[in-house]
Amino acid sequence: MLKATWEELGSQEFASITIDRIAQRSGVHAATIRRRWRTVEGVITDMLSQHSEKIPIPDAGSLRADLHAVTQSIAEFYSLARNRRLVEAVVTSAAREPGAAEVLRAVFKNRIQRVSVLLERAVERGEIPADTDAEEVIAAIGAPFYYRLLITRRPIDAELARISAESAYLGAVEGIFRTKGSRPD
Repeated sequence: MLKATWEELGSQEFASITIDRIAQRSGVHAATIRRRWRTVEGVITDMLSQHSEKIPIPDAGSLRADLHAVTQSIAEFYSLARNRRLVEAVVTSAAREPGAAEVLRAVFKNRIQRVSVLLERAVERGEIPADTDAEEVIAAIGAPFYYRLLITRRPIDAELARISAESAYLGAVEGIFRTKGSRPD
């Protein structure tokens, strides 16, 4: 089912995907899919859970280079229509189903934890303050991508990747992303 859904995302917009189309592509009866996942959103949520570990974690020796590598891989990922549709589907699913929203939060929490190692290394190298809030730095990297994908619906390009990485890097170096308790009032 997940492979069939992935293939559907490659050939059409999320709004066009139905349980019946997934059933036809997978060769499994629609009732079986409905019993297990209930909705297309349920299938999408399960797919997201299984694909959440695919983020490469660079180690180029500097936070700036690592952030540029991360944003470049994000830009490459979203250069494919299927991957853009997956994000749209996941966000739509999370808005409709509480279970999907929980999975989305868990997936992003896991991703943030995995990418946080970049900030830990930067602290160890003395590049950024020890009280830098890794989650906020990572949010600063990702937010421009999701804004373009979901709000303005403009293309994702290398310039967006560069600006996202550089903005997050400069903010981290300047102490903009310090944890709440250590910020000046």
